[in-house]
Amino acid sequence: MRAHRSLRFKVAVVFSVLTIALLVAQALGVRTLAEAQEERLITALVEDDMASVTKAYRADSALLPPFDSRLRGYVSSADRSPVALPESVAALPDGVHEIILSGREIHVAAVPFGDARLYRVYNFSAYEQRFKRVIDALMAVTGLFALLTIWLAFGLSGLLVRQIAGLANQVKTLGSTPSAPIQPGKYDETELIALVDAFNDYHHRMAAMIEREKEFTGNVSHELRTPLTAIKTSCELLEQDASLGEKARARIAQIDRAAENMRQVVNALLTLAREHSVRDAVSVPLATAIDEALTPFADRLAAKGIATRVDIEPDLCVMANPSALAIVLSNLIDNAERHMVGGHLSFTYAHPWLRIEDTGSGIAPYAAPHVFDRFYQAHPVRHTKKGTGIGLSIVKKIAERYGWQIQLESEPSRGTSVSLLLPPPGAGEASPGRNPS
Repeated sequence: MRAHRSLRFKVAVVFSVLTIALLVAQALGVRTLAEAQEERLITALVEDDMASVTKAYRADSALLPPFDSRLRGYVSSADRSPVALPESVAALPDGVHEIILSGREIHVAAVPFGDARLYRVYNFSAYEQRFKRVIDALMAVTGLFALLTIWLAFGLSGLLVRQIAGLANQVKTLGSTPSAPIQPGKYDETELIALVDAFNDYHHRMAAMIEREKEFTGNVSHELRTPLTAIKTSCELLEQDASLGEKARARIAQIDRAAENMRQVVNALLTLAREHSVRDAVSVPLATAIDEALTPFADRLAAKGIATRVDIEPDLCVMANPSALAIVLSNLIDNAERHMVGGHLSFTYAHPWLRIEDTGSGIAPYAAPHVFDRFYQAHPVRHTKKGTGIGLSIVKKIAERYGWQIQLESEPSRGTSVSLLLPPPGAGEASPGRNPS
């Protein structure tokens, strides 16, 4: 999972990186400039000294230093202590040069002097050591400023994003009604005021849309309940007609069960439309709920030679919304029956997972990740009846609404297993149990 960083952290990091980069660039620039200036200063001092010394030696040859036959020239030292130059200095052209002698950086100036050359040695090591200490101090101060910059960056970023954090807190406290808009007067940044206005407009439109959907769902459910009541009433009256045969009475019972299932679907949809429907959970006998869900499919299962097995204790109960659980079980049974010819459909419960297994055609590996997508339809080899592609998506939506985890395992030609987390009474909110596999 990708880690998310706060806006304050990002602002502080960007500000720190830019400022530190500028400080480092400035420090390196100053260092480079100082070193170049140092070399120019040393060269100027050497040139002035060489001009003065050469003039003095030409005026009075008695002042000349000893002649070094190896270097074919006179060697003079600006310091009191004499310095023995290596023979390789003789190959250097006229001018000022830097050489390393006994671990020290020595400047050597070479100029023509009659038929020979004049060498003069300058030792600026003490000066360069002081210069190096100054440069090191400059870099250390730069490092301290970099640390101070990080501290200041986090402080300043907090001031910059404080109003954004305040806006986020206000958004969290908003409900779904348009009566509590965010007041733009609390913010003084132009961009934030524009964001508040845009959010208020979006919030108002979303709240209005939710109200329209709730009203539409209520109206539709009311209109559906009226014909359903008429159908059930008619079925009750027809059952009292003694002239009807057993076959007609069986059909009437089938119509009555279908009307009852339709009523449960309407109630479940109304429950899902209510904002606090998650609280409408009661203790439901699981085996009874499964038997009731299987009843409408009895003829279809028998016609295809599908045996059902419910290995669940009759007194075992789970916490669930009865109508929502009925829709989930009905869709799972319907989906299993569509992909089976013969075989068996079994129901088991291993706390807190309900496991529904079939011996149908199974699901291809490429289709398994998409079976809960709306309108998605896989096409296995033994596909016998085409569905609409919304049954399992409804199951997924209901499971998400009530916090029921759902897991699917399938193997082509071997069958499918669906596991649904249904906590028993007293377990509180649905929480992850052990993996059913």
